[in-house]
Amino acid sequence: MEKREICVRNHAGIHCRPASVILNAVNQDFPETRICLISEGEEVELKSILSLISLGLCCGAKAELLTEGKDEEKAVKVIGDLFEKEFDFPPR
Repeated sequence: MEKREICVRNHAGIHCRPASVILNAVNQDFPETRICLISEGEEVELKSILSLISLGLCCGAKAELLTEGKDEEKAVKVIGDLFEKEFDFPPR
């Protein structure tokens, strides 16, 4: 099991667009890895966009990312980096 504390950097938090980018990476790149996020005592498995959005992560929110299984080291880095990315829609 790998763990990483993340801090949301996106100015608008984790809304639909960044959540879809994160979930696409989870589902396409790490289908055999269990990936969970814990925020304010609530743990969700990152399997659907609704589970991620339900956490209501705002800019500056901190959470713990947990990965377990195949490619857990790579998954914690890649997915953790996505949470800390500043998404700008539309890109400038």
